[in-house]
Amino acid sequence: MKMTLTILGFLALLPAGTALADDDCFVPMADWQPRDAVARLAEQNGWTVRRIKIDDGCYEIDGRDANGRRIEVTVHPGTLQVIKVDYEDEDDDRRRTGGRGGRGGD
Repeated sequence: MKMTLTILGFLALLPAGTALADDDCFVPMADWQPRDAVARLAEQNGWTVRRIKIDDGCYEIDGRDANGRRIEVTVHPGTLQVIKVDYEDEDDDRRRTGGRGGRGGD
């Protein structure tokens, strides 16, 4: 019985661990594609780039998609495969800027 609970506990934690590992890119810098290639990828997808940075060993594009929505795109640095696209909630932006400069909630 104790062994069964141990195995079930391990299996319950396994999906969470693999999901966390997917966010990190483990590629030697010598194998990275240049930033210009990331910018071309964004252009090909119709994205407007505000910034390209490195986060958890992956390229991260902050910008807007072809429809003007704010996006954050995680890109594998060696293959330039898009790993994840997050769409930013515009309502969150309004709440964050609401307290600065007396702009209110515009």
